Amino acid sequence: MTILRDAIHADFDSIVKLNAIEEQQTSPMSLERLRLLDQLSSYNKVAEIENEVAGFLLAMPVGVSYENENYNWFGRRFPSFLYIDRIVVGAEFSGRGIGSGLYVDLFAFARSHKIKAITCEYNINPLNLASRAFHRNFGFKEVGNQWVANGTKLVSLQSVET
Repeated sequence: MTILRDAIHADFDSIVKLNAIEEQQTSPMSLERLRLLDQLSSYNKVAEIENEVAGFLLAMPVGVSYENENYNWFGRRFPSFLYIDRIVVGAEFSGRGIGSGLYVDLFAFARSHKIKAITCEYNINPLNLASRAFHRNFGFKEVGNQWVANGTKLVSLQSVET
């Protein structure tokens, strides 16, 4: 059984380890960086299976002092949004609906806080096919794209109304 709950400090080592495995698709995140992101976030939840962190989702509200190229791009264009900083599900837990469960919960959170849009990005060069399919299933649409990470990644900037 999967339990979705707020992340606590005791989860942080597991979150950092999960992120390290998917660093190419997300971005590096040390324990110190996670502590900062946790303070800035309005949504930081884990999916737990049998007392193990199987996945996590971090999202930032509009108006926080978050230095991120993609977050800043949305901030210049959207008056109200919730930005998905990252979602990661451990490979051994793939196919169990964990990512979808986190997104359904995030959408409910956004609606309950009257947030009009959820935003995110995924890599299109190099292409992340799984992320593209996942986000299409949730109704995300491309609203722009940009090169990031010193020109090493092209991302598709995505948004969906809540």
